Amino acid sequence: MARTYPTLIFLIVLPGLLLAQDSRTVADARVVVRKSSSTQDRQAAIKRFKNHPVNRYYDRLIVAYEERMQANVKKYKAMARHMKKPQYADPSYFGHKRKPKKRPVGKRKYCQECGIVH
Repeated sequence: MARTYPTLIFLIVLPGLLLAQDSRTVADARVVVRKSSSTQDRQAAIKRFKNHPVNRYYDRLIVAYEERMQANVKKYKAMARHMKKPQYADPSYFGHKRKPKKRPVGKRKYCQECGIVH
C-alpha cells in the first residue's frame, strides 16, 4: 500500500513532464509583442480625455484654489500676530481697545460694551 502512493504520484506527474515546453525552443522562436488595437484605442482615449476643455477648466479651478489657500495662510498668520496685542490677549481689557479705568465703588458705571460694572 505504501508503494502505491509514490507510483500514483509519478504517473500523474509523468505526462506533464513529457509535454512540458523545452526552454531552448522558446529562445529560438521569434516573439513579436505588438500593442493590440484596443490598447492603442484606450491610450488615444486617455490622451483625448486629458486634453478635453472641461478638464483644463477644472485644472484651472484647482490652481486657483491652491492660490487662495496660500493667501489664506498669509491672512491667518497676520491675524495671529494681530491677536497678540494686549487688547485681545490680556483679560483685564474685557474686550475694550484701551484698558478700562478702575473707579471707586460708588462711582462705578455699567459698561454697555462688556456688560461689567467698572
